[in-house]
Amino acid sequence: MSIQATESVSPSLFGASTATPSQSATADKDMFLNLLVAQMRYQDPLNPTDSGQFLAQSAQFTALEKMQAVADQTAMLVSSQMAFGATGLVGRDVTWTDATTGATSSGLVQGVTFSTEGPLLDVGGQQVPLALVATVGTTGSSTSSPTSATVPPAVPDFQ
Repeated sequence: MSIQATESVSPSLFGASTATPSQSATADKDMFLNLLVAQMRYQDPLNPTDSGQFLAQSAQFTALEKMQAVADQTAMLVSSQMAFGATGLVGRDVTWTDATTGATSSGLVQGVTFSTEGPLLDVGGQQVPLALVATVGTTGSSTSSPTSATVPPAVPDFQ
């Protein structure tokens, strides 16, 4: 019996149901358990199957399930980090290359919209996917003045 090492990874990290197991994963688990029960039920009583093989197969299947759960949680973590990163761009200048025309544009990020394809930056009324952003800078309209640091007065040394 062969078990696939991994399931296919969805191209979008922002899918609606990344944390729930898919129907095929549930069907695979049920099929495995049904085959295991059938194999035990119809084994030759004079030449029983090694129980160590059953335990090894069960352990492999459990390990595969846990690895898939870790992969799903990692994908959710990456999508959360991308969302936080996109919100951090509000109020900053970005430069991107338009995917259809190939022209380079820039503008001030005014907001972020979250869709199934990922975060979309609102730049001057245009929706720009986060993946297209090439550079990020500070706003050109604000002038940053150096801040004066206040140094606490020196404490006299009484020796």
